[in-house]
Amino acid sequence: MDQAAFTLYVPGDSAACSVGADAVARQIAEMAQNRGIEVKLIRNGTRGMLWLEPLVEVQTKQGRVAYGPVTTDDIESLFDANFLHGKPHQLALGLTEDIPYFAQQQRLTFARCGITAPLCLDDYETHGGLVGLRKALAATPQQIVETVTQSGLRGRGGAGFPTGIKWKTALEQPAGQKYICANADEGDSGTFADRILMEGDPFCLLEGMVIAGRAVGASIGYIYIRSEYPDAVKTMRRAVSIWREAKLLGDNIDGSGQAFDIHVRMGAGAYICGEETSMLESLEGKRGQIKVKPPIPAIEGLFGQPTIINNVLSLASVPIILAKGADFYQDFGQGRSRGTQAFQLGGDIARGGLVETAFGITLRELVEDFGQGTRSGKAIRTVQAGGPLGAYVPVAGFDMEMDYEKMTEAGAMLGHGGLVVFSEGVNMAAQARFAMKFCEVESCGKCTPCRIGSVRGKETLDKIIAGENVEQNLELLDELCELLTKGSLCAMGGLTPMPVQSAIKHFPEDFGREAKG
Repeated sequence: MDQAAFTLYVPGDSAACSVGADAVARQIAEMAQNRGIEVKLIRNGTRGMLWLEPLVEVQTKQGRVAYGPVTTDDIESLFDANFLHGKPHQLALGLTEDIPYFAQQQRLTFARCGITAPLCLDDYETHGGLVGLRKALAATPQQIVETVTQSGLRGRGGAGFPTGIKWKTALEQPAGQKYICANADEGDSGTFADRILMEGDPFCLLEGMVIAGRAVGASIGYIYIRSEYPDAVKTMRRAVSIWREAKLLGDNIDGSGQAFDIHVRMGAGAYICGEETSMLESLEGKRGQIKVKPPIPAIEGLFGQPTIINNVLSLASVPIILAKGADFYQDFGQGRSRGTQAFQLGGDIARGGLVETAFGITLRELVEDFGQGTRSGKAIRTVQAGGPLGAYVPVAGFDMEMDYEKMTEAGAMLGHGGLVVFSEGVNMAAQARFAMKFCEVESCGKCTPCRIGSVRGKETLDKIIAGENVEQNLELLDELCELLTKGSLCAMGGLTPMPVQSAIKHFPEDFGREAKG
């Protein structure tokens, strides 16, 4: 191999950069220059194997060979070991595609993440990009909606509402100004899939939004990104500029006569703006606060016009559905949960990262097989599934299949796919209190059950933790949870009882109760 042909990949993703990827990339470039070796260094997205970051990949005749986690102290020894030819080293992991964590996944939505240069349009198209868009531009809106409906795609933000039905509702509204909004306000603890996709394959989200616009007759799109994701904001804004220059956004997309443009907006740190109507209020320049439904946004949304609001991963799943067909996508998953889900492993876990696989995998397989247990070496006590308002699942429940219906039957929820592992030593009463405190802090304040009930719940848990009239206060807490569930205007208050009640049910000893045999 000619030395000038050496191509290396070092992720520019936020997670990789947080553990030194920028410094690793700089030192590789400097050492190559000092040794008279010509290299092409590509800052790709992460493959999602976050415990291996910074992951350095070298292109060889056999494929990409991975080394990681690499620090600046390792660079000289890597060059000495001739890693540019994929030679052995203590950090060598073999071909990236053969690493079990990666090889056992089913990558559809994240098929390009870590493989392409995120902002190279030629690279995107070479790896299957724009196929779905061009098929959509040649189809009628009704055909696009039907394809998405038949695929079984449901909202990946957590609600699980059928995407095709939502699009059909907006399509049926009278012609006029309509909007597409990508909800990238990824605020759940232990979730990072939206960020990985926006930083690693931003064009995929844009393609999904343009297809959605074509499907429902919308001409303007907004991407609402949380302020805590500055790198994602920067990448998406650059991606939009590239698409405008390539005539993939604007008045005449790809010469089709279809008009659609996209704007990136940044939130201000409010968790509640992940709820669709609060997000719309924020986009309009108002305080992020829940709006009473009906009317639903698909009928009367942004600026009073029909608006489709989908999660980043919902929209990013659309291009492959249009490219390969509804039946292809439907072949993945089970029951009413079709396609793949991006599970995110965090907390006290040995191998944290992103796992995309078909619905139906068990929690045990995710945590024990992919995650390899805890990082601390302690035994796992529980996993919180579905974000800060999700249930705590005990080890005895780890054989639960991960899909919308099976998790609901087990008293849990899928949410955005976040899984946070807690090891022995965690105090579940304190975790229950955190849920109430979280609701108190993040509530928009519009409805009394959420605004006041969360405060009373926190106070009641303080009494329980202090051993004060435990049984009476547990009964009071149960009543408060019922009020929050039935009386709150949105899921912020409505789901807060889930972590509280699951903690009490599965870990009664932490609340001064005897465990039931």
